Amino acid sequence: MKVAIVGIGIHRFGRTVGVSGRDQGAYAARQALADAGVEFKDIQFAYGGSDSAGNADTLVSDLGLTGLPFVNVSNGCATGGSALTSALSRIRSGESDLGMVVGFDKHPRGAFNARPEDNGLGRWYGETGMMVTTQFFAMKIQRYLVEHDLPKSLLAAVAAKAFRNGALAPHAWRRTPLSEEEITGATMVSDPLTQYMFCSPAEGGVALVLARADHAHRYTDTPVFVEAAELRSRLFGSFEVFSPWVSPDRADGPTVTASRAAFETAGIGPGDVDVAQIQDTEAGAEIMHLAETGLCKHGEQESLIRSGATEIGGSIPVNTDGGCIANGEPIGATGLRQVYENVVQLRGRAGDRQVPGNPRVGFTHVYGAPGISACTVLTR
Repeated sequence: MKVAIVGIGIHRFGRTVGVSGRDQGAYAARQALADAGVEFKDIQFAYGGSDSAGNADTLVSDLGLTGLPFVNVSNGCATGGSALTSALSRIRSGESDLGMVVGFDKHPRGAFNARPEDNGLGRWYGETGMMVTTQFFAMKIQRYLVEHDLPKSLLAAVAAKAFRNGALAPHAWRRTPLSEEEITGATMVSDPLTQYMFCSPAEGGVALVLARADHAHRYTDTPVFVEAAELRSRLFGSFEVFSPWVSPDRADGPTVTASRAAFETAGIGPGDVDVAQIQDTEAGAEIMHLAETGLCKHGEQESLIRSGATEIGGSIPVNTDGGCIANGEPIGATGLRQVYENVVQLRGRAGDRQVPGNPRVGFTHVYGAPGISACTVLTR
């Protein structure tokens, strides 16, 4: 059974003083309900997640004590994607006709404070400094740039695009464009990544209302169909965050396996994608994930980016709302923000950041610790 997204809602990302993470999730949920023209009492089930702002099922205190089954989801940066995948299964099985997915977070300032013990590691791993993921991402992109003969200057180009696009997105946190020179000259965090090449822990909320596709006309004139949503974890030999060793054997990472499964399930290839939202925890991640998702070949990123292909008006627009670099990363909400952005784009309602040419296929990809990826293919 096919599933459609019939309602969307978002609370702006960044920092909202005096507003809890749960309140931001409730705000997004009310927006999504209004967009679908339904009330919370009409929703038959919900899945939701938050990393630092409490259990998502407590939203029933704000939205309504209707007795619906509400399942909390926690799966790192793939929390939103995992919640969406679970919700799709419930509708596809015929168990329910109308449901909600919601994600929100409100992280404290500073780096994420992941604990080694929660990831199957000894305290020694944290004592070496490797639980601060800036070091892992720096090492990974260093190796990748050398292996594929790509210049470090691409990192600043990717970040500059993120800030340009974020300036056009009302829900984005960082809305001031920065030049490549400003980004390159900023404080070095972990070579070759400077301060403005990274995203930051943030706040925000996103909600989606899902329905059976054959019922979508009851709720909206612009349904967006979920052709595929796939989630994968790491294989032996893949090089992932929070791994205390590197295997001499090399294997595809979860981004490769999840995206391949999503395209196969949808019966749509990477070449058919009109707009894509790619995980950009830092600028190097976008470069690597462009190839790992199949949107280009390894080593082609320089020509692709420098040609303008990944810009809003290019042949394969990427991170049209500025991605994580401009929005920050509230863990529970970030994967759903990607879906939200693609729905807005496929509806043709993205305003100044609208992708031209009547886009029909959207792709999302999120990656997180300790090596997990979720991808979706959306159509209209």
